[in-house]
Amino acid sequence: MTWRPRRVASVETLDAGPVATLGALLDSGAPVPAAGDVLPPLWHWVALPRWPVSSVVGVDGHPRRGDFLPPIDLPRRMFAGGEVTFHGDLRVGTEVVRESEVVSVEEKEGRSGRLAIVTVHTRLFDADRDDLLVEERQDLIYRDAAPAPTSFPDPEPASAIAPAGPPLVAEDDGWRFVTDPTLLMRFSAATANPHRIHYDWPYATRVEGYPGLVVQGPLSTLVLAEALRLAHPDRVVRRLRHRNTAPLFCGDPAQVLVDRSTPDTADVALRRPDGTALAGLTAELTTLTSERHQP
Repeated sequence: MTWRPRRVASVETLDAGPVATLGALLDSGAPVPAAGDVLPPLWHWVALPRWPVSSVVGVDGHPRRGDFLPPIDLPRRMFAGGEVTFHGDLRVGTEVVRESEVVSVEEKEGRSGRLAIVTVHTRLFDADRDDLLVEERQDLIYRDAAPAPTSFPDPEPASAIAPAGPPLVAEDDGWRFVTDPTLLMRFSAATANPHRIHYDWPYATRVEGYPGLVVQGPLSTLVLAEALRLAHPDRVVRRLRHRNTAPLFCGDPAQVLVDRSTPDTADVALRRPDGTALAGLTAELTTLTSERHQP
């Protein structure tokens, strides 16, 4: 059967339960939205979870390809980035109409072998479809498998991988981003993400060849957005672009830095201590008005 892209539409509720879950997970000190409040930027990734039925889950934990996503035979999947435009407010507890479709599939040869870039567009409307609230582009990258490992890293001792507390720890020039297996498990559950590289250490290291559990790309991006919210509590994000450039592995040190030099835009970066870029976010900001009920 020849695969063709198709548009998928559904009516969904911006669920207060997952929103509270994300607030507890981030534990940043910023107010957690309640019913009727405006969602902070990108929190719809958690407020609109979509679990695949068990019969369609593949060996990597993701739904098998060939239905909504194309039947690409490259095993490694990565969240590469995207762009989000907020035309209106998403409010906790309200219904929205979600429309999603694959708009492009590009296959190419990269430095590490074959890869494919799949671009998905999503639009969120109010329940009556009168107003477009959010437009979003997400880029997914599929890569060849890594060479089969000839040796495997030793598991960390239990004392080294105990829950580390809030993921954002304030420092003089920004924040430390602290990760642990419990954080990754909780985020996978909150976002309905069954990809095994985020919670199954033997699979991540012995099948896909990573040195450890992989921190979710959306988690890194949401942490950047939360740092932006903490740095600019009086501003509203109307558009943002985000990109994940390198994987972060569970427990590895990372820093979050916010550039506050201009009032109408902000750049947020996730870096290793040596300066290696891991992820970035650029946001267009406007002034928070009194009409918005935002925590």
